[in-house]
Amino acid sequence: MEPIYIPQLTKAPEQTELIQVQEVLPGLETLTPVRGQLQVKHHGNYLEVSAKAETIVTLSCHRCLQQYNHRLAVDTSEIIWLDPAADQPDDGPLERELAVEDLVEKLPPNGYFYPSEWLYEQMCLEIPQRQLCDAFCTGIQTSTQVSSEQPVDQRWSSLEALKKQLP
Repeated sequence: MEPIYIPQLTKAPEQTELIQVQEVLPGLETLTPVRGQLQVKHHGNYLEVSAKAETIVTLSCHRCLQQYNHRLAVDTSEIIWLDPAADQPDDGPLERELAVEDLVEKLPPNGYFYPSEWLYEQMCLEIPQRQLCDAFCTGIQTSTQVSSEQPVDQRWSSLEALKKQLP
């Protein structure tokens, strides 16, 4: 996907650009290309970005470590504020309190919007934190038989001899 020059977006019909997506996003390992659509609408001092897209990824189960396929589906929207100071370096202290209104995305009004990066971030947010191949996954199966004659690590032999001397 090509970057969108934000001032050019104001000249588009209804100040909106609709992008049909059918490609592999760099950095996101998927079995199928990401398919769907992304819409960017210019509202003067902010952009309204929305997307409906899906793909299939291969994940590893956190219980049994087996790989399984998972469908990632994104149906989201976000407001990105256009702020001339957005591309300025942040010279403030490393640790500081932030107000809630500071926790928003900002872009310079004469800059670019990168739809592939934005869609990549949205797809990554949809990857489940708890990855289970099945709701009833029992995890890695271990043998429950305990052999009385397990091989003893020779480094513990002195402790084993002391253990036998105790009543």
